[in-house]
Amino acid sequence: MAGLLEIVREYWPDFLSGAWLTIQLVVISAILGFLLAVPVALARLSSNPLISGTATAYSLFFRGTPLLVQIFLIYFGLGQFDIVRTSFLWPFLREAYVCALITFVLNTAAYSAEVVRGGILAVPKGEVEAARASGMSTLTTYRLVILPRAFSIVLPAYSNEVIILLKGTSLASTITLLELMGESQLAASNTYKPIQVFVVAGLIYYLLTLAITRIFAWLERRQNRYIALSR
Repeated sequence: MAGLLEIVREYWPDFLSGAWLTIQLVVISAILGFLLAVPVALARLSSNPLISGTATAYSLFFRGTPLLVQIFLIYFGLGQFDIVRTSFLWPFLREAYVCALITFVLNTAAYSAEVVRGGILAVPKGEVEAARASGMSTLTTYRLVILPRAFSIVLPAYSNEVIILLKGTSLASTITLLELMGESQLAASNTYKPIQVFVVAGLIYYLLTLAITRIFAWLERRQNRYIALSR
């Protein structure tokens, strides 16, 4: 116990800095990933084989390959193309932070698209038929009925995806980012007390997981409040 308190007292600024970077990666990737997941899910449901096939190939690639491989491909691979190195985006794309974000967004969007697709398919057909019977166009039906209803359905499953994303951010340390795991590895190498250091890191990850769970529980209550009122 004394060892843990000593580690926390000496390295708490580093743990705080690493946790803040981890939170940034999770929040930005989760928001952008979900925004990308919606059109990918709709593309997967398209009757056009080219559109659905492209979306399926994207989804299968990012769900079928390890996240670590994807990080390396984007961080080390983009610089292999002259068109990338000579473009105006290169000052951004050569940064580890940007490459990590791109990887996490693309990865979580692939998984989230399947969650969203399942939510869309789970929307009661009666609600969709009622919307169409009232004269709504397909676009309006998706905007006002299907997508909001699907969002309420997928919230519990999507919370799990965000928690998995939180754990996945630990791999950002492999490309020099000092997020929570990166700072923990430095502290472990400096103190020669890896068990104590990683226990502290594990507790911080656990607290972040609890925070994510509470946030999604609140969102679920808010999104589904009309159900309780109708009973």
